[in-house]
Amino acid sequence: MSDARLSVLKTYKLFVGGKFPRSESGRVYEVTDSKGKWLANAPLSSRKDARDAVVAARKATGGWAGATAYNRGQILYRIAEMLEGRRDQFIGEVADAEGLSKSKAAAQVDAAIDRWVWYAGWTDKIAQVVGGTNPVAGPFFNVSSPEPTGVVAVVAPQESSFLGLVSVIAPVIAGGNAVIVIASEASPLPALSLGEVLATSDLPGGVVNILSGRAAEIAPSLAAHQDVNAIDLAGADAELAKALEIAAADNLKRVLRPQPVDWSAAPGTDRLTAFLETKTVWHPTGSLGAGGSSY
Repeated sequence: MSDARLSVLKTYKLFVGGKFPRSESGRVYEVTDSKGKWLANAPLSSRKDARDAVVAARKATGGWAGATAYNRGQILYRIAEMLEGRRDQFIGEVADAEGLSKSKAAAQVDAAIDRWVWYAGWTDKIAQVVGGTNPVAGPFFNVSSPEPTGVVAVVAPQESSFLGLVSVIAPVIAGGNAVIVIASEASPLPALSLGEVLATSDLPGGVVNILSGRAAEIAPSLAAHQDVNAIDLAGADAELAKALEIAAADNLKRVLRPQPVDWSAAPGTDRLTAFLETKTVWHPTGSLGAGGSSY
């Protein structure tokens, strides 16, 4: 009798509303490493899963947008702490997903952890950069300040399965938005494992929702959904990006078009400000008690 033992391959679940549901479709697909070795099973999300994620994200927007910027920064920093504690796991997953050496995978994981810290530091500073008091010719003054756009759908980068993923999620939630992200189809495991980290951090359920499967199947329903306010096409190819942009135009969503990005480079604030709206409040000079108006 052989002593050979079969490995117990993990079947991952989605991350929606702070919970781990199986795909409504009941479907999964095999995820393999760069050499074709079977690593695990990932959920093949359906359009129903996408709609459920939108409901969860919308439910979370009020509390998350209403949290203080300082508190959001604390929570993003807490995510970095949790990732640091599971660093070895993510190094192994990134190495398998992208065919990298352990040293190169470690560099990518460390950069992803540092990126959470970087955006955590911006949560209570971005308003000072993009907001302010405006010069007005008249007996009144006005103040502009940024507010989150709302629910943002993201097609994650197909390459750089972890650093690229963090680079598109962190700025969206740092600004107070809720996000639905479609993970890399070929390398979804780092994204699905991130859901496990988020669930054990202080992040409220529904602020980040992670789907896996075919972007061409899931993304169109998100782009056309009337309760999705913006979409980031970072990981969409040219054909899919065009179709999604057309679908998004139906209710005038904000669209961030795909462009070549070096995810290892300094991120800047572009993705942070891409999903912020500017609110301007007007007040009569010397009569604050009289109230004002805003638009």
